[in-house]
Amino acid sequence: MKGNTEDKVINIVLFILMSIVTLVTLYPLYYSFIISLNDANDIAEKGFIYLSPRKFTLENFKIVFTESKLAHSFLITGARTILGTIASVLFTACVSYPLSKKYLALRSFYIRTGVITMYFFGGIIPTYLLLNSLGLIDTFLVYIIPSLYSFFNAILFINFFSSIPDALEESAKIDGANDWRVFWKIFLPLSAPILATVSLFYGVQQWNSWFDAAYYTNSPDLATLQLVLYQIISQSEGAAIAANYLGAGKQNINIIDSMKYATMVVSVVPVALAYPFLQKYFVQGMMVGSVKG
Repeated sequence: MKGNTEDKVINIVLFILMSIVTLVTLYPLYYSFIISLNDANDIAEKGFIYLSPRKFTLENFKIVFTESKLAHSFLITGARTILGTIASVLFTACVSYPLSKKYLALRSFYIRTGVITMYFFGGIIPTYLLLNSLGLIDTFLVYIIPSLYSFFNAILFINFFSSIPDALEESAKIDGANDWRVFWKIFLPLSAPILATVSLFYGVQQWNSWFDAAYYTNSPDLATLQLVLYQIISQSEGAAIAANYLGAGKQNINIIDSMKYATMVVSVVPVALAYPFLQKYFVQGMMVGSVKG
């Protein structure tokens, strides 16, 4: 009886703590959403809102989708996410397949070398010089080629491939299949969970990336959504500082803020919509890819 009472108290305390954590985590997203749906002039006149839109409008989203710079950056981000994810997943899978074979010569050396890349980075300047020598600076391919391979994702692939019975490969080779055919016809079709998991990782990385757009491109035509969002935030912060000192332009600041929040919502929605469809495979892929090996 005493044990049941203690369990109930612990459950209540845990429920309260987790509710607070959930609220703290989700409220910033909810706040961004309601601000994006509220009229900017209303915020300038009556102050900020906290629970629901006071003067509902879709004008902020209309600006986001009709403003040429934002619309173009959305297309660039979508293109790099789709192409980059497909290319990275296939490339990582191709490299990971031979690394999953214990009979591969120098396998241990390759894996240890890959682990080193998880802890050490060559630096921005050497990376820039390398990309420049390859002719990738200020091109769309700078979004794709440098991010083709991540050893963390390769580890997930290696462990998943290692969990597939060797008998499948042996029987296929008896029938005359080579390694390439075994990979494409047997291992890849059986790897839906890990493919979904790694696709989610690469997709989110590509969608959220702004660093490469900021440092490795100069053309406005290659600006990504996250870079434009960063510029909007910087612009609103600069305008706020100017308004504090000069006492002017507060209405324009709120318009920029509303656009900023609307852009943030647009940038978050695609990932939020994709995750529920991949959740089943994501959990299964992470469990198999991390436990078995």
